[in-house]
Amino acid sequence: MPTESPTSTAPFNEAIAEAERLVRAAPHIQSEQDLVEGLQYLAGGITSMLHVAFAAERTHPMLMQGTGPYTKMGLDNPDTLYFGARVSADHEYVVTGTRGTTADLSFQVLAGQYTDDNVPGSATAFDDRELTIADDGSFTVRFGPGPADGRENYFTLAPDAAQLVIREVYSDWSQTPGTIRIHRADTIGTAPPLLSETSAARRFAGAGKALVTRVKTWLQFPEWFYLKLPVNTMTEPRLTPGGLATQFSSVGHYDLADDQAMIITVPASDAPYQGFQLGSLWYVSLDYVNHQTSLNNAQAQVDPDGMIRMVVSERDPGIVNWVETVGHPRGYVQFRWQRTSRDFLPEDGPQVEIVNLEEVSAKLPFHTSNTITAEDWTARIALRQQAFADRMPA
Repeated sequence: MPTESPTSTAPFNEAIAEAERLVRAAPHIQSEQDLVEGLQYLAGGITSMLHVAFAAERTHPMLMQGTGPYTKMGLDNPDTLYFGARVSADHEYVVTGTRGTTADLSFQVLAGQYTDDNVPGSATAFDDRELTIADDGSFTVRFGPGPADGRENYFTLAPDAAQLVIREVYSDWSQTPGTIRIHRADTIGTAPPLLSETSAARRFAGAGKALVTRVKTWLQFPEWFYLKLPVNTMTEPRLTPGGLATQFSSVGHYDLADDQAMIITVPASDAPYQGFQLGSLWYVSLDYVNHQTSLNNAQAQVDPDGMIRMVVSERDPGIVNWVETVGHPRGYVQFRWQRTSRDFLPEDGPQVEIVNLEEVSAKLPFHTSNTITAEDWTARIALRQQAFADRMPA
């Protein structure tokens, strides 16, 4: 008969309280909306950490969405589904699946974990162009401790390998997803051991520690890569720190008055994926389902000169490429170019201009063809909502 143990969840409860103190003490909080969003962010972290702690088994790995539309962290990309599994360098893991029609499918093995004083390096990073894929779209990839020795689709795990991250990236949100799964070669067909009260308590404690680390990490991360940059500017394209081997990014942070707009001009890229998004000061994406807070190369209008011109503002400028700040006068801006086949140069990156809202029409050389009616805007948002429902279940 199970015994009552009122202390099993105590470490997790204490961690929640500590994480809430960190959220409430965040230096960027200036309004009730900022705080409420922080509490919502905390709720997503609680959900994610508990799910990972009790669903994940080291001996029987499974791909899990630690970052998702309701468990956001790390300036999550609205165009990406993230899957992760813990790995250890002394075991072999088999990833099988079928390739969908998405813009990119990439694999990354992290050496260590993100913390508030460490960005883990990529022990391995590649996209599916490195794989042999069958005519029917099926593939098998192996990650293990041994040398590849010419074995097809085999990648050697570094001694400090800790996590496999797989990203499925959409441009058109109606693209067809693939399928993907993982197992450990020596445990397939067996069952993991049952939990005991002691091991359950350990998992609660581990989830609590991970929750506090998660909050600390992503409050610190922007200090390293964003906030030291001049406000209302964006960097030249650069390889993403700690990211994929074939991903370039351009980042910055904005601070706009209600009657101001940021006009961003960028060439339509030759990369299969080019995406832009806004993020809140909690370093997570804004509401990209019910508002147009992101645009990618399939969604954005391209002008006749091959340039994409976007207007970031709180108030509606009446153009197709309006990117809504939805009550966030301050936040983060980021471009990503993925599945690249060349280095990206300064001329591939964005140019930024801050103007008064009434100046927008004069600043857009193709303004007449950039405009959109209120009815068409509503239809545009409806398409986002429908595509999200099909692509990203809760």
